[in-house]
Amino acid sequence: MPNVGKSTLFNTLTKKKAEAANYPFCTIDPNVGVVKVPDERLEKLSAVSQSKKLIPTTIDFIDIAGLVKGASKGEGLGNQFLANIRECDAICEVVRNFEDGNIIHVNGKIDPEDDRETINLELILADLQSVEKKYDRLVKDSKSGDKLTIKTRDVVEKIKVQLEAGKAVRAMTFDEEEQKIVKSLNLLSVKPILYVVNTSDVSKPLDTSKWDGEVLSLNIKLEDEIASLPEEEQAEYVQELGLDESGLDKLIKTSYKLLGLITFLTTGKEETRAWTVKVGSKAPQAAGEIHTDIEKGFVRAEVINWEKYMEAGGEAAAKEKGLMRIEGKEYVMQDGDVVHFLHNK
Repeated sequence: MPNVGKSTLFNTLTKKKAEAANYPFCTIDPNVGVVKVPDERLEKLSAVSQSKKLIPTTIDFIDIAGLVKGASKGEGLGNQFLANIRECDAICEVVRNFEDGNIIHVNGKIDPEDDRETINLELILADLQSVEKKYDRLVKDSKSGDKLTIKTRDVVEKIKVQLEAGKAVRAMTFDEEEQKIVKSLNLLSVKPILYVVNTSDVSKPLDTSKWDGEVLSLNIKLEDEIASLPEEEQAEYVQELGLDESGLDKLIKTSYKLLGLITFLTTGKEETRAWTVKVGSKAPQAAGEIHTDIEKGFVRAEVINWEKYMEAGGEAAAKEKGLMRIEGKEYVMQDGDVVHFLHNK
């Protein structure tokens, strides 16, 4: 919703100052920020390889304007903002759980559970509108007897029933064939969701046990203070607070996991670099992240877990000790793999 700390969180995440003002709809065009994924493995590998540079992997965070009740019917420029969400792979919903007389709440009261239900219902209603149109058309088209059309109609009908009951599509399970149909519908309530509860030192406890997604409590104002410090002082301050890592780092890592992503690494004198692939990706697909030519000419991959690489003391030593595995086209990439791809030019 507006005025929950969403744009402040975005600014803190990206160090890119999107406008954050005390009035609804100040964020009309979506702001996009590219955020580095914290990964302590990079520095450790780089030290062993004596790399000239480090390149982390990234996530794009998109800050859109706050939604209000009636957004699915176009309230508060709702349709425009809902369209922005459709383009994303996952949703991070900021929920306000702090009192501040200087920051107005559009409903005049602080009620995190009610805010969450309002936003989620708007996403469900927006989905229901598009599904109803699709369903009516499919009912007519399925009279032709086409198997795929009939299958699509049945899946859409199942989704329609779920949405009419006020429930998100992400709570449903689908087989592989059905998943392809669901993906083509481009629904909002099927996207994985992370709730960031914006708290303060005096926030009331909140029961989130029945919320349908990952939940992270953050004091966004405090995170903003930490992020405004010089980088070398940030870790020190986080330790003083008795924490292992900043809430911001936790948020980035949780978002990465929510997207179903893993990291593999390449390391050498020139650079140590983190690369992103989907969970379950095979070696040639990972090679394609580096360059499409490497995927096309893929021969094999030399693979070692990053910790074993560290223990061995580098690539040459790992090879001498026989720790580098030779993997083929069917190898499924694992998080933390250090890889060297061999390919035909």
